[in-house]
Amino acid sequence: MSDESLSVDFPIATRFRGFLPVVVDVETGGFQSSTDAILEIAASFVDFNEAGELVVTETLDYQVEPFAGANLEPAALEFTGIDPEHPDRDAKKEVIVFGELLKAVRQKVKNTNCNRAILVGHNAHFDLGFVMAGAERSAIKRNPFHPFSVIDTASLSGLAYGQTVLAKACEAAGLPFDNRAAHSAAYDTEKTAQLFCTIVNRWQALGGWQWPEPDESDEA
Repeated sequence: MSDESLSVDFPIATRFRGFLPVVVDVETGGFQSSTDAILEIAASFVDFNEAGELVVTETLDYQVEPFAGANLEPAALEFTGIDPEHPDRDAKKEVIVFGELLKAVRQKVKNTNCNRAILVGHNAHFDLGFVMAGAERSAIKRNPFHPFSVIDTASLSGLAYGQTVLAKACEAAGLPFDNRAAHSAAYDTEKTAQLFCTIVNRWQALGGWQWPEPDESDEA
């Protein structure tokens, strides 16, 4: 979806305290962001359409070469099904990936008149830790993400649907989920983004948050 198809009547900059939600998923070689490799990373952008509904607009995804000296836990690789040495992997160096990805996030923040990005993720602090570590290793001077605040869809779906596992939360929200495609950063990111949009839109439909009435003086 192009930015041109989105309505100026519902600016995302006014919805989340000036933050632009960016949905991120990382697939890694372990649980320690300072030592374990990032193998895949994806980011989905969201915005409001002409009906004032939050929708997914674009997803960027990358396969990543483990940084020099990175740890790769066999259990983590078995869990994700990722083979870092597979000949079909189109992996880029971590410094290139983070340079491209964070530049794209900064541009979205600017285009939407937001003041910075906030990471949305399923168990979001895990993803934020790896994003911050990758940005630091890549010497990114202008990291657009808030350094500690996140929006966690595991918590939101626990509140909304009584489920915290991504697949079960999507099922409860009426979203299809293919377990065979799970643990791909691109797939998990898009499903997390759809779940986030569904919860935001449902809360709005129930009257929990409403767009402010237009200022009639602005229309005179």
